[in-house]
Amino acid sequence: MQKNSSIFNWGNSSLEMLPSRGLFIPQTRELLICDIHLGKGEYFQKNGIPLTNNSDEENLLRIKKIVKKNNPYKLIILGDLFHSKYSISESLKSKVELLAETLKIKIELIVGNHDVGCKVKNISFLHFKRSKNFIFTHEPIGKFEDDILNICGHYHPKIYLKDSKDKLSFRCFALDEKKHIFYLPAFGDLTGGYPCKNSFKKWAIISEKEIIKI
Repeated sequence: MQKNSSIFNWGNSSLEMLPSRGLFIPQTRELLICDIHLGKGEYFQKNGIPLTNNSDEENLLRIKKIVKKNNPYKLIILGDLFHSKYSISESLKSKVELLAETLKIKIELIVGNHDVGCKVKNISFLHFKRSKNFIFTHEPIGKFEDDILNICGHYHPKIYLKDSKDKLSFRCFALDEKKHIFYLPAFGDLTGGYPCKNSFKKWAIISEKEIIKI
């Protein structure tokens, strides 16, 4: 474990898990995040549920911070940048389109199920991406080749720790060694989560500065 990240190796590549809910690959300088769900607050408001949309500003600010801190060559979003095509305001669209120029970085989006029908400029839309001995997708595709690790989002993995009195939940990174799938935690603030299988290796994000292996 390092001060601000936890590292594990896959083949001849290393993966740095960040407490800021991102994954950094030093060899290619690719920074991966997933499941931001911009516009979720507005989507719920349109459907009669009073949910704040201040989280969009917070999530965009956190994207800028994680990019500035890690200085990647490319930002890759593993799906669900948006929550729905019906909740993209002109203001939100403009802010997202300015991200690449503001951050001076290439941005690629692996299209997630919530991104269907969403259209913005200055971001490349892909169905999947190969990089070294990894394949990036939104939903897991499982074992692809023996030496290939599938890195994905979609499931918003969480881990629950409890004793006789308390039960706490934490976002986590999760590795399914049998199927060669590595799940990233949801980056967005307005996201729920799903408990990981006991067989998975798990790294819980317990604070903004620390990750622990469970």
